[in-house]
Amino acid sequence: MSTPEAPAHLPRTLGALRASGYESRSVRDELRRNLEARLASGQPLSSAVLGYEDTVLPQLETALLAGHDVILLGERGQAKTRMIRSLVELLDEWLPIVEGSDVRDDPYAPISAYGIDTVRERGDDTPIAWVHRQQRFAEKLASPDTSMADLIGEVDPIKVAGGLFLDDPKALSYGLVPKSNRGIFAINELPDLAERIQVGLLNVLEERDVQIRGHLVRLELDVLVVATANPEDYTNRGRLITPLKDRFGSQIRTHYPFEVTTEIAIMHQEAHLPPSTKEIRVPWFIDDVVARVSHVARKSHVISQRSGVSVRLSIANYETVIASALRRTLRTGDAAVVPRVSDLSAIVQSTQGKIEFDTMDDNDADQVIAALVGLAVRQCFSEHVLLEEAPDIVNAFNAEVVVHTGDDLPDADYLAVLTAMPALEAPVRRVAGPHATDGEMASAAEFVLEGLYLTKRLAKDASGARALYRSRNR
Repeated sequence: MSTPEAPAHLPRTLGALRASGYESRSVRDELRRNLEARLASGQPLSSAVLGYEDTVLPQLETALLAGHDVILLGERGQAKTRMIRSLVELLDEWLPIVEGSDVRDDPYAPISAYGIDTVRERGDDTPIAWVHRQQRFAEKLASPDTSMADLIGEVDPIKVAGGLFLDDPKALSYGLVPKSNRGIFAINELPDLAERIQVGLLNVLEERDVQIRGHLVRLELDVLVVATANPEDYTNRGRLITPLKDRFGSQIRTHYPFEVTTEIAIMHQEAHLPPSTKEIRVPWFIDDVVARVSHVARKSHVISQRSGVSVRLSIANYETVIASALRRTLRTGDAAVVPRVSDLSAIVQSTQGKIEFDTMDDNDADQVIAALVGLAVRQCFSEHVLLEEAPDIVNAFNAEVVVHTGDDLPDADYLAVLTAMPALEAPVRRVAGPHATDGEMASAAEFVLEGLYLTKRLAKDASGARALYRSRNR
């Protein structure tokens, strides 16, 4: 994302800034006032995160109004980073700084040697630069090799070689935290920091300053610190030192979507669908099943719940199912891309890398994923489909009828089956909807047949994405 240029009417010198009536505010006060205005107008803290309206977001709003540093606890794929990044929208659009300052010095109260000297020497002629709010956010992924120099700073040997003394504050090269002054600093997976580096953050969170090695330099920072951590690392393994925990004002627990409908909304919001000249139409039951696979996985005893089952699993599976339908449609020449139950077999490739198994070998992953899909289809079918015609359909199969399905069959083959089996056509049309296309009717036919099989009213012989449905009596 490109950063916009500052408008020409903004003051360019310290004297002009004073004359404009500009008042300097701390970053916490800035966030608080802008959040107050947003809440008073009925706007949410963030519209980019779904499913947290009644749980996480109210807690985060309270923490910001209280001026707290915040740590978000949650498993992977719970939109923690997205929420943190959305806080940038609560900052003022433009912030004046002393031009050339590495730590975004406030022209009214500079903290660095450079800023102090510049304002003292040039007074009202001190040049002012304007920083957009998008530039006032810094993010660091914690890792064991993260150094104090990365976060706080270090002596710059190039500056020393240029003639500065080692103890000259101007010889310092600042790390991410000082460079985040008057902004938001986010650190992901905080427990992964080495303990000696965690100690270095204590002053930042309490005294609001940084000290760089043995240098007699203290920078009184104005920065909001927001961190993320996995609960397993944060609470059980003792990888975060107690004094650092104590310095965060608020601790907020995130969670996965409680409802399948919320997971579906996230899928629709986040999925990148393949560009195609053909129309893409995803039936409601495919949406439901793809989202439900993640929900049943989060309750499965064979899948590690410590690492979690990310919402990214639902998004990737949704994209894969549609891509599988597109691949078939390009070969069959059907009018529209409509995913079917047979396309769900393709999600093995997008699922394997996103779940971890607790009590089994990864070689059995295909069977586990197939079982998750089957359970999701059965739950969706049982909850949403009332099949009054089931006895008539079963009787038709008892008369030695078999139905072939698969990811290589055109829509016309399914329509021919419905024509030959009137008992099946009525429930299929009910599931597909009154204005269903041929592709949607074909997809609904597969769904009804699979539902009858999973509820033990039909038998099925399957091979990959192909299946043969038949009577259980043969």
